[in-house]
Amino acid sequence: MEERRRAKRMPISLKLKISELYKQDNVKISNINAPIEVVNISKIGIGFKSESILPVGYYFNADINFGGMETIHTVVKIIRSQPIDDRLTMYGCEFVGMAEILSYIFEEYDLKLQQEGRI
Repeated sequence: MEERRRAKRMPISLKLKISELYKQDNVKISNINAPIEVVNISKIGIGFKSESILPVGYYFNADINFGGMETIHTVVKIIRSQPIDDRLTMYGCEFVGMAEILSYIFEEYDLKLQQEGRI
């Protein structure tokens, strides 16, 4: 089967908390405090699980640390959601406006995972 993804997904285990969501038309949802568990990452975006129901099409700010390596500060847009079970939902998100120059961080992370035998 041909790979159709635009970028390689890599496993990552980190926790984030979303406190605010917003849309481009100045719609804002505050005081969410939604804990999320990021399960994979690529140059394009992240996949995460959460018990919270989050609206597709909304954005949030994220600081993502690559296991003691670099930290990137980015805007993330929720582009899809899919229930996993009666408690959890899986979300797919894309990075918005991330500078191409930051792609070296993902390459270094990929190399680190390969050296550790995790992928």
